[in-house]
Amino acid sequence: MSKILRESKILRWAILLIVSSVMAANYFFYDVLSPLQGKLREVMGFSNSEYGFLVSAYSIPNVFLAMAVVGGIILDKIGIRITGLLFVGFMAAGALLTHYGSCNYFIQGGIGYNFFNSFLTAYSPSLKMMVFGFFLFGLGAETSIVVITKIIVKWFKGKEVALALGTNIAIARMGTALAFMFSASLANSTPWNKAIWIGALALSIGVLGFIIYILFDIKIDRQIKENNPSGVEDEFKISDIGKIIKIPALVYITLLCVTFYSAVFPFLKYAPDMLVNKFGFNPEKAGMIAAILPLGTIIFTPLFGLFTDYRGKSASVMILGSLLIILVHLSFVFTTINPYIPMFVLGIGFSLVPAAMWPAVAKIVDQNKLGTAYGLMFSIQNIGLWLFPMLIGMVLDVSNPGITQEMVSNGEAVYNYTNPILMLSLLGLLGIVFALLLKREDKKSGIGLELPNVQA
Repeated sequence: MSKILRESKILRWAILLIVSSVMAANYFFYDVLSPLQGKLREVMGFSNSEYGFLVSAYSIPNVFLAMAVVGGIILDKIGIRITGLLFVGFMAAGALLTHYGSCNYFIQGGIGYNFFNSFLTAYSPSLKMMVFGFFLFGLGAETSIVVITKIIVKWFKGKEVALALGTNIAIARMGTALAFMFSASLANSTPWNKAIWIGALALSIGVLGFIIYILFDIKIDRQIKENNPSGVEDEFKISDIGKIIKIPALVYITLLCVTFYSAVFPFLKYAPDMLVNKFGFNPEKAGMIAAILPLGTIIFTPLFGLFTDYRGKSASVMILGSLLIILVHLSFVFTTINPYIPMFVLGIGFSLVPAAMWPAVAKIVDQNKLGTAYGLMFSIQNIGLWLFPMLIGMVLDVSNPGITQEMVSNGEAVYNYTNPILMLSLLGLLGIVFALLLKREDKKSGIGLELPNVQA
C-alpha cells in the first residue's frame, strides 16, 4: 500500500494554501465595493438603495435559482475537479464584467451599453452591467466555497480539520481586510475603480491556482482507490436531499448560519460609510477601522478551530459568538465608544462561530452528502445576504429623508444608521436561540458536537 498524499503534513497544508488563495480572492472582490459606497454615489450617481441592490445581486442566483444547492449536488455527483473549475471560472468572469460596468469605456457607449440602456431605463446601464457582473460572480462564489470546504475536509478529516477550516477562513479574511484597507485609497487615484480591477485580476489568477490543485486531486483519488478499492463511499443520490433536510441538527445549524452571517456581512457592506457618518472619519480611516474585523478573524479563527479540534465545545462556542454580535451592534447604536473596540470584539465573535460551525457539519452529515449539505446551507444563508443589504439601504434612505451625498460631502448632514443596526442586532438574538436548540439536539442525539474533532 502506497502512502496517500494527504498523510504528508507539508503537502496537505500546501494544498490548503493553494485553495485558500482562491477564497481570499473571492472575499476581496465580495467586499471591494464596501469602501467605495461614497464613490459610487459621487461618481456613478447610485443611491443608497441602488447600492444595496448592487451588492444584493451577489445572492440572487443562490436564493432564487438555488445555485449553491445545485452546485453542491453537482459537486457530489461529478466531483471536485469539473465543479470547481466551472464555478471558479464564473467568479472570474463576473468580476471582470463588474469592473467593465464601472469603466469610462463602457459608460461612454462601449460594447453592450446600448443593450443595457434598452430596458429598465430608470436605472443606468452601468448599474445594470455591474449588477449582472456581481450576479455572475455570486453564482460562482458560493459553490466555489462549497467546493473548497469539501476539499479541506477531504484532505484533513480525522486530522486537524477545524484548524484547517479556520486557517482557510483566516486566509480568506485577508482578502476582506485588504479590500477595506486599500480600496478607498486606490479610489483617490486614476482610475477610481482600480481596486475593482485588482479583484478581478486576482480571481483570474485564482482560476490558474485551481488548475494546479486539480493535478493533486487526480493523484489522491487514484491513491485512495488503489489503497482501499472496497471502501469507496456510496454514490450520492438525489433522494438523499430529503434525508439531509430532515436532520434536526442540520436545520438548526443552517438557521444559525443565516441569522449569524446576515448580522455581519451586510453590516460590513455599510460599516465604512457608517463610520464616516457617525464618527466623522475620512473614507480611508473608516476602511482601516472596518478592516479590524477581518484582521481579527485571521488571528482568532485558527485558534478557535484548534480549540474545538482538541477540546470540543462547538455548540457552546457558537452561542458565545452570537452573543458577542448582539453586544457589538448595540454598542454602535447606544454608545460613542471608540469604534476600534467593538470592531475588534466583532472580529472575535466572527471567528468563534465559523470555527465551530463548518467542522460541525462534517459530524452531522456523511462525506458523500457533504457538498449538498453545504450547498443547502449556503443557499439559505444567501437569503439573508440578498435581503438585508437591500433592507439596510431602504431603511437608511427612509430614516434620512432629504439627505444627499452632496450635503454629506459638504458637512451639512450625516446619515443616521441607528435603525438599520438595530435591525441587525435582532438577528444576533435569533442566532442565540438557534445555537441553544442545536446544543439541545446534540445532547439528545449524541452527535458529538461538544467532543473534540481530532481522533485519538
